[in-house]
Amino acid sequence: MPDFFNNKVVVVTGGSDGIGKALVDALLLQGAKVATCGRNQDKLYDLQIRHSGRPLHTIVADVSNENDCRNFIESTISFYGGIDVLINNAGISMRSLLKDADSEVIRKVMETNFFGTVYNTKMALDSIIARKGTIVGVSSIAGFRGLPGRSGYSASKFAVNGFLEALRTELSDSGVNVMWVCPGFTTSNIRNAALNSKGKAQGESPMDEGKMMASNVCARHILRAIEKRKRSLVLTFNGKRTVFMNKLFPGLADKLVKKFFFKQGVLVR
Repeated sequence: MPDFFNNKVVVVTGGSDGIGKALVDALLLQGAKVATCGRNQDKLYDLQIRHSGRPLHTIVADVSNENDCRNFIESTISFYGGIDVLINNAGISMRSLLKDADSEVIRKVMETNFFGTVYNTKMALDSIIARKGTIVGVSSIAGFRGLPGRSGYSASKFAVNGFLEALRTELSDSGVNVMWVCPGFTTSNIRNAALNSKGKAQGESPMDEGKMMASNVCARHILRAIEKRKRSLVLTFNGKRTVFMNKLFPGLADKLVKKFFFKQGVLVR
């Protein structure tokens, strides 16, 4: 359906980097009316310049702040008249063993990833129901399988998956589709911006980005799944294998995940 997104109002949180930016780029090229938010005003300005002349509404907002989310959603509805698709993409990660991490790190990850999804979904819900639209959560393999060194991130993504599954059931007779997407390891700034044990940006990724799915490829898969009104989407071979192994052979998955993330007892990824 090449014209599926044409003239639809699509909201993408965290659209100034990574998968979110790739989604904004692809949606505008497909004729969508896009609204996005981010914490960095300069990056949002660059996005506006990049897409000058196209219908793009941007606003500086931190999705962990309920009032920021309210302002973002209300301004989008005022600007475009309603919302057809909400893609909850904004998120942060962490990289620290629990014994070393400040509890505030886990709180910050949960407030951004989980509560950011809750706030924006709740505030856009009436408009999306009226338009029989779509609600999407960009989750993670960490929402199916807890990952060492990312306990708070895993907890937040498990919470997102559960929240969206419950909402999907609540809205099953409404004409609204609710979907969660698990990209697996994708080239994105999320690892560089991942919080360390003290809540500071890690600054560099320990992962080999060259072996990961590109953000624009991930965006294409997500948009195709929205068109097909899928329930969930797990991307990359390793992602699918991890979900499969964890469901059928959880003890073996424990050992394989430990081997992947640790070398000689030290967290290396």
